[in-house]
Amino acid sequence: METSSSARDAGALRQGLARLYQAEPRERERLLRDLIRDDAVWDVAHPVNRLTGIEAIRQGFLEPLCGAIENLRRRDDIFISGINRRQAGGYWVASTAHYVGNFTAPLFGIRPSDRLVFLRSGEFYRLVGGKIAEAKLIIDLPDLMRQAGCNPLPGELGTEMLYPAPATHDGILPGQAEAGSRTLDIVEGMFADLHEFDPVDFSSARQTGSDGCWHSDMLWYGPGGVGSNYRWSGFVKDHRKSFLEAFPDRAGGNHYCRLGDGNYAAVSGWPSMTMTHQGDYLGIAATGRQLALRVMDFYRCEDARIIENWVYLDYGDLLRQMGVDLFPA
Repeated sequence: METSSSARDAGALRQGLARLYQAEPRERERLLRDLIRDDAVWDVAHPVNRLTGIEAIRQGFLEPLCGAIENLRRRDDIFISGINRRQAGGYWVASTAHYVGNFTAPLFGIRPSDRLVFLRSGEFYRLVGGKIAEAKLIIDLPDLMRQAGCNPLPGELGTEMLYPAPATHDGILPGQAEAGSRTLDIVEGMFADLHEFDPVDFSSARQTGSDGCWHSDMLWYGPGGVGSNYRWSGFVKDHRKSFLEAFPDRAGGNHYCRLGDGNYAAVSGWPSMTMTHQGDYLGIAATGRQLALRVMDFYRCEDARIIENWVYLDYGDLLRQMGVDLFPA
């Protein structure tokens, strides 16, 4: 697969995306042509799903988003790039962003609040010749519903909050491929042991302690419906326990992209995880159905351990498979 793009192209893409969402219609059309290949394929969280070609991307995602969030601005917290370590290869950019503005018109069936919102989004872009050839985006629409006062999910597991930027504020275009490779090695080491767990205390080998992959002060930032938590004990209490009780046979790691840059790494699968709905979850009784989950994870490492993890899960699509459609037509 062609890898003619570079870190310079990643920087140009970041500037172009920032302009794209606040441009007037005529400039926006030009920017679309400058940034995206004519035959680009974008996969976006449910209910948008697959969009093929610039016109479909404009009509199916860009115009609805800009039309719903007045004076929209894009804010990046992490923006990294590098060669995809997975077999598919290619040069990719991965970012965590918020789309910021006043939510004044419906978006994919969600009623507006006429108030400020921060719509979080995890994004992966494959660049060819400096243009987007492929994209995956998980926009956290369940969290947008919470911000708009129409939370579709019962209660909280962790703390529902605005995703923070990295504590070190150095996640924008680090441009450090060698260090990024070492960071990705740490993350992949964590994956190797995470799939097996103790059904009593939900621990996994070599995750914590002196030889563990996770820092003792780890912060795990979870999606709408789950929320965020602190330290391994909080992670188990506020996410891992309920998830593994509902989906004990879950199998993950089916990633199309893994990349590292500086102290950061990002991975994503579409879907990444397959599992059976064997226990109640988020107020939904067990269905026994086979499910697949779209996942994006962004990591920051410190002292050779994972200390921050931003997690994007397409829960709109997962709940649809469980028989609950958050976005009825």
